[in-house]
Amino acid sequence: MKVTSKGIINGVIDDKYGKRGECNSFGMPICSLPLKFEDAPANTVSYAIFLEDKDAYPVSGGFSWVHWTACNITKSELEENESQNASFIQGVNSWISMQGGSNPAELCSYYGGMAPPDKKHTYEINVYALDCMLDLKNGFYMNELFNAMEGHILDSYNLKATYEN
Repeated sequence: MKVTSKGIINGVIDDKYGKRGECNSFGMPICSLPLKFEDAPANTVSYAIFLEDKDAYPVSGGFSWVHWTACNITKSELEENESQNASFIQGVNSWISMQGGSNPAELCSYYGGMAPPDKKHTYEINVYALDCMLDLKNGFYMNELFNAMEGHILDSYNLKATYEN
């Protein structure tokens, strides 16, 4: 399986998908990256996404930052900003945490883009091809995603890119 994005040029995420792009009322970047999934196994039923910033560990109180969790994606291409009007299920991101401002789950169950506070960070977009639809509801937690995917992952792809502070 292969994952690409028109929003990533030479390994760098375009400004508009992070803090220099459109943000909501509490500063969370909301314009999600366009993604294309190719060469998935023939029996793929759905896809799941987990977007993480491990470089946030030292500045977030000892945690990596979860920017997006999504599942039950049935198409092989997501358009720019599709998380705002998604036809798939989305979990909470780290903007719900104390470090993110303890925002309500309903406002954090979307793409919450890049906003590194200290330096250039590397972001990992993990996409999973699954053999089923997952029994999750909007607002699920990261651990619930990984528990639900267990035994259903046909293939996965890790796309890395950077974003400057």
